[in-house]
Amino acid sequence: MGDEAPMNLTHHFLIAMPGLQDASFARSVVYLCEHSQKGALGLVINKPTDINLKNLFEKVDLPLGRADLASTPVLQGGPVQTERGFVLHEAVHAEGAEADESVYASTMTIPGGLEMTTSKDVLEAIATGAGPRKLLVTLGYSAWGEGQLESELAENSWLTVGADPSVIFDTPIAERYEKALSLLGLQSWMLSPGAGHA
Repeated sequence: MGDEAPMNLTHHFLIAMPGLQDASFARSVVYLCEHSQKGALGLVINKPTDINLKNLFEKVDLPLGRADLASTPVLQGGPVQTERGFVLHEAVHAEGAEADESVYASTMTIPGGLEMTTSKDVLEAIATGAGPRKLLVTLGYSAWGEGQLESELAENSWLTVGADPSVIFDTPIAERYEKALSLLGLQSWMLSPGAGHA
């Protein structure tokens, strides 16, 4: 085999196996925004907080110009920087801008057509009724250091599958775990905690 290319799970889902008991990640689906040899960064897409976007906008003193989003829950993106907002959204291109140039100040462009923005300007755009049509807002994010995710995968903590944006944006939160599993042709009852340790 020789030098294998490093594993790159950017734009993939991590789906928690039943044996994963960590409170932040039990039954979670994580969307990986970035994965390299240095580590990984992702957002949990199926753990709602008790605040919705209307509450969040009130906290940052912005009107919410999008009635379609008012009752959308803000999600727990992970245990790191839980006071910061992260907005995962479909790519938004400024007129006349380069294809890979986002309209927002601090945006990570994710191969696969999504973007993750941490600057307030995306919220300001939504406040005016504009902004990305499809989006998900989390407080906090999930991070893995160098080699950490790979070792968790080796311990059967996670299943991985290429991300399908419809799971993020079009599937009710309570159904996202099963929906992500279904991308692998699996259902949660098939995953007994003892599997794979014969």
